[in-house]
Amino acid sequence: MAAAGLSLVRAPADAPQEPLALPAPLLAVDGVSLEYRTPERVVRATHRVRFDVYGADRFVLLGASGCGKSTLLKAIAGFIAPVEGQIRLDGRAVTGPGPDRIVVFQEFDQLPPWKTVRQNVAFPLRASGTLARREADERALHYLEKVGLSKFADAYPHTLSGGMKQRVAIARALAMQPRVLLMDEPFAALDALTRRKMQEELLALWDEVRFTLVFVTHSIEEALVVGNRIGLLSPHPGRVRAEINSHAWGLDSLGGAEFQAAAQRIHRLLFEAHPPEATP
Repeated sequence: MAAAGLSLVRAPADAPQEPLALPAPLLAVDGVSLEYRTPERVVRATHRVRFDVYGADRFVLLGASGCGKSTLLKAIAGFIAPVEGQIRLDGRAVTGPGPDRIVVFQEFDQLPPWKTVRQNVAFPLRASGTLARREADERALHYLEKVGLSKFADAYPHTLSGGMKQRVAIARALAMQPRVLLMDEPFAALDALTRRKMQEELLALWDEVRFTLVFVTHSIEEALVVGNRIGLLSPHPGRVRAEINSHAWGLDSLGGAEFQAAAQRIHRLLFEAHPPEATP
């Protein structure tokens, strides 16, 4: 399947015909199985999951609770080692966490409360040795402006709403300029109106910065809105059931008959034992 936003390279008409080729993926998840231990047994979270993510993709992992999508995101971040298969970034195996992969989690309380908004965004830049204090503060303000929070640079987290705290977390992640931004159900705990606003802001920010995104959700509607490609994971243990191009859908599609029909087809693909072929 061709990756989003990429065109195939063709030889001149008079040249020998070669097979069409895609550029190498930025991120490759290659036959990855993940397990975790409980007091009673070893549980397989995902089984031989395989997909590729290309530069500036918005790739969504969609599945029901317990299908292993968050565990898979932690493995991409380098926090969990696969028991089978390999995860590669720029062709090199992922063996641990690194600043080239930054995670934004669901929890609002991921910001140290004793630091101002600007200090929260700048801290990883200084702690990692990426930038000195002045440069870190300048970059922090740059990304706070992009998420619309420059006026709150000297505020403390307890004065912010849940949506504003998530915008600070996104600014902090993007300030590190990672190769891949990983988001683990970042809007799930927000009320419906704030969640819609955060989706709008994320897509507007992507239009401007064109970062590469891997986004985890259990909401079919959110997957269609946020992603340009969607990987559907089966119920536990997670396997890739299908991959869908979702370029046609956006925030202005919500509520439309075709959008709802696409959501229903994805639901069948996710949960029917032998789902029919479908291409929303």
